[in-house]
Amino acid sequence: MGKKALKEQRTSCSEPAQQVFLGLGSNIGNRLEQLDSAVGRLRALLDSLTVSSIYETDPMYVSDQPRFLNLVVAGCSVLEPSALLRCTAQIEADAGRRRDPAQANGPRPLDIDILLYGDRVVDTDTLQIPHPRLHERRFVLQPLLEIAPSARDPRNGRALAELLRRLPEQGVYCYRAKPYNRARSKEQHT
Repeated sequence: MGKKALKEQRTSCSEPAQQVFLGLGSNIGNRLEQLDSAVGRLRALLDSLTVSSIYETDPMYVSDQPRFLNLVVAGCSVLEPSALLRCTAQIEADAGRRRDPAQANGPRPLDIDILLYGDRVVDTDTLQIPHPRLHERRFVLQPLLEIAPSARDPRNGRALAELLRRLPEQGVYCYRAKPYNRARSKEQHT
């Protein structure tokens, strides 16, 4: 895919900001409250934040755990990917997330993954962008494509919509349509 097509994929991020996509999930405690808090903190971290609908999803990889609530946010960031990772890890930790390699896909109060960062490809010991399992996760692709229907994989230029079409259902259901794009009363948070 050419540089021109990748630039067209971006929204209104001003240079040097890049459009980033983050996947959020929660399956311990008050899942909705965890997501609400994280979205609020991300609004302070990213400009022009757009938030997908919330999806309730069956767990993948480790099925003996509660169902997740998942969403995707897009926003503009001037942070380097490693700095953004540190910020999202702090938001997770503040929500009670304790990383245990033996429980990598187990229950968690909050999980934030960097899915895409502009047209960058990052491959380090601590960070891979695009997210290495993006192509196999309906619970990520479905909300991502809801807010960015023409998104493409920067490694090979493939349309993410094509990847989504090839996936099985995976137990992904709309839980709440676009709740962050309208005014909400306190009662709607519970």
